[in-house]
Amino acid sequence: MDTVIVQLPDDASSRLGASHRKPRLLHMGPGETRDFGRGTPGSALPITLPDPGVSRHAGRIEAAGDFWRLSNFSVTSTYVVENLEGAGEHVKVAPGHLGAPIPFEFSRVVLPALDGTVGFKVFAPQHAYAQGGAGPDHGERTVSPFSLDVTSKYFLVLVALCEPRLRTSSGVALPGAGEIVERLRPLESCRDLTRSAVNYHIDYLTTTKLRLRTTDEDGTEGARVGAKREDLVTIALRFDLVREEHLALLPSRTARPSRSAAGSTVSR
Repeated sequence: MDTVIVQLPDDASSRLGASHRKPRLLHMGPGETRDFGRGTPGSALPITLPDPGVSRHAGRIEAAGDFWRLSNFSVTSTYVVENLEGAGEHVKVAPGHLGAPIPFEFSRVVLPALDGTVGFKVFAPQHAYAQGGAGPDHGERTVSPFSLDVTSKYFLVLVALCEPRLRTSSGVALPGAGEIVERLRPLESCRDLTRSAVNYHIDYLTTTKLRLRTTDEDGTEGARVGAKREDLVTIALRFDLVREEHLALLPSRTARPSRSAAGSTVSR
């Protein structure tokens, strides 16, 4: 099972190509390592960062259980790992630091470069979250096989998607990405949420967190968007991944939405 997924940085050809091009992903299992850096002529690294200010062999990431470690091979540069779900939360990895544990589920590794900064994203979707009532006085903890973080933005999207069915217990239509944006926008953490971000979180829930198989064999999803959301809500409600008490995470119906317009940039 993959425990770490690296979203590789876009190369020049992909940046000039179609804007809807799918990101390139590198899947890693427990104990696997991948190096990153500028590389050398004829010897590219798995994670290539082609900036002259980045070391040829800048560092390494290692999948370790349900988290990952970062090694900084530079002798001068500090690397920063940002929590994409946090409000400025980050970890600094000093020059020469080997095997620094990274606790975030959604991360961006940022390196100083001649052209500002460069980096790549790392996801650790198998983070374990104990169910309520578990603790040292209750014996061994029971961990949900779906590994959902109820404090994350993707979980808010899932709750908003499930809300109509939770409130009516019928086959009412599910909200679209734009409706979910408007529903969550009054929350401080979702003021910059966009339609693209909602679709990203739905894809992440479908393919990585709940591991549903809803895409066509050729990889196209155009006709499967509705089915994907239906499958997602069905399994979330069937296994009580989203329950009525989770509706309290949503803003009240009387909350005033933010006036910030939803753009095209993905916010996670």
